[in-house]
Amino acid sequence: MNINFSVDEAVQKRYSVRNYMKQELKADVKEKIESFIQSLDNPFHKDVHFHFLEIKETDDQQKLGTYGVIIGAERYIGTTIKQEEMALEALGYELETLILYLAHLGIGTCWLGGTFNRKAFANAMSIGDDELFPIITPYGYPASQKYIKEAIMRKLVQADHRKDWKSLFFRDDFQTPLMKELAKDLAFPLEMVRLAPSASNKQPWRILVKDNACHFYEYKEPKYSDRFSYDIQRVDIGIAAAHFDLAVKEKGIKGNFVLDAWPDLSLPENMEYVFSWIRE
Repeated sequence: MNINFSVDEAVQKRYSVRNYMKQELKADVKEKIESFIQSLDNPFHKDVHFHFLEIKETDDQQKLGTYGVIIGAERYIGTTIKQEEMALEALGYELETLILYLAHLGIGTCWLGGTFNRKAFANAMSIGDDELFPIITPYGYPASQKYIKEAIMRKLVQADHRKDWKSLFFRDDFQTPLMKELAKDLAFPLEMVRLAPSASNKQPWRILVKDNACHFYEYKEPKYSDRFSYDIQRVDIGIAAAHFDLAVKEKGIKGNFVLDAWPDLSLPENMEYVFSWIRE
């Protein structure tokens, strides 16, 4: 996977676009997007499938509802996986990498996990019952103004707010916050994680820096994922992994993800180990 754009610039440009212009994508832009998707992979070695959909008719737009969350979108990308260990993280990693690339191209997107008519979109995208269909995103050029409901939603989830370092990153144990000035060359990758999007802006990732490794944990928000058949916050952990991995690669910091390197320490309530990044 070849990343030829600035991670920092793409992260700063990306935001959840809910109001889209009626403007066609040029053929060369579509080719770039399709080519980039073909190049995608993930460090968890799971298959993530992408499905394209273009909507032209008003009736189809009404049938393929997003419950008033999205206005003006005519193009969607859906993602499917097999329901197996680390598949949700793989989906989060690949789709967020694509979303950052689209932001680099000036194309808007919006993560949708619970606010779309899943059955209607699955039928329109010819997605079978044997595939887990957790996420879609509209994509296109952002309208010049946000509509009222969009502004209200951003305020409700505090879309422009992120937790501070002491809430997310720790050194050696979960009683010792990692201060930014002590993170050294990991400061940039961790800051990119801090700025990552997540469902309802819950930011469920926690990273413990210990023994030349970064250990990723999920803070499981009580009852948050109960309305889904899967833990949607695992997708968020995959998003965090993408931001971290793209950032360390941009800075030339070498390392690998592993699934079984958890440190022997007591965990806070509702905290669960997911994977680690080991520096070479």
